[in-house]
Amino acid sequence: MSQHYLVTGAGPVGSTVALQLVDTGHTVTLASRSGSGPDHPRIHRIQADAMDAARLEAAMDDAAAVFHCIHAPYTAKAWREVLPRAEQLVLDAAGRQGIPVVFPESLYSYSEPQLTMREDSPRRASGGKRGVRTALLEARAAAAADTVSVVAADFYGPFAMNAHAGEHMLSAVFGGRRLAAVGNPDAPHSFTYVPDLAAAMIRAAQRPELWNRVLHAPTAPTTQRAMVEAYARAAGLPAPKVSGIPGWVLRVLGAASRDMRELAEVAYQFDAPFVMDSTRSEAELGLSPTPLAEGAAATVAWWRNRQPVPAA
Repeated sequence: MSQHYLVTGAGPVGSTVALQLVDTGHTVTLASRSGSGPDHPRIHRIQADAMDAARLEAAMDDAAAVFHCIHAPYTAKAWREVLPRAEQLVLDAAGRQGIPVVFPESLYSYSEPQLTMREDSPRRASGGKRGVRTALLEARAAAAADTVSVVAADFYGPFAMNAHAGEHMLSAVFGGRRLAAVGNPDAPHSFTYVPDLAAAMIRAAQRPELWNRVLHAPTAPTTQRAMVEAYARAAGLPAPKVSGIPGWVLRVLGAASRDMRELAEVAYQFDAPFVMDSTRSEAELGLSPTPLAEGAAATVAWWRNRQPVPAA
């Protein structure tokens, strides 16, 4: 049965969720501050600020669920100032409408990231960006609206330009130049294919028995080096040389650079194994991770269509 959905945010996750919904016969209102997003006859794009409660609630009319995919600049200060209030406005409105809210979530809140992170692993991290994510999960659990939080690791895939496995890696592959990876490029590290996250969010929205849970998007561990090599194979190009920047170097550089400070805060994710397990959620959702070769090929094809290939 065709249904209508509201998607907030036209970034990698919001755009992919919207496209998957319309590809299966549904209609979507896609709300973003700029009014941007994929051009499709069943996607109605509107300009709406995440803080405009009245406009967002009006956009929920006839919606079966909300996929709340907005984000904020990559600083703890911006996250604290924007995300809690924006989420609460959506949760309150959805509670009045009686519809669930589905969130993409990260691994920041996990208290023991040195261990394999599972759905029942403790999520009590504090301080900085990690503490913000912990607080957001707690607020969702306390909300009147039904919610689902679908955890993903670092993104890769179409639209994921600003991710570690996005433009930074792809430009090195197509430019034939060395890649400076954060941390140890050979440490096991989970990367989530954005279409797999979107599929898990949609499946969860349509199954009430999965509501009010934290699920994991289908994800398999790999390494940063393996990601670069997969891109190179898909592109038919030599794999670039890869070197690592240890976390302590980022912390030193952070003394003079805010961007380096923000990156140094999460260097622990790259200096050592950083792995999530999605086995239980895969069984409940009936989904599995896209093979890396297939996801890399789709990402490279999207990149080639969107970007001019840099000269070597």
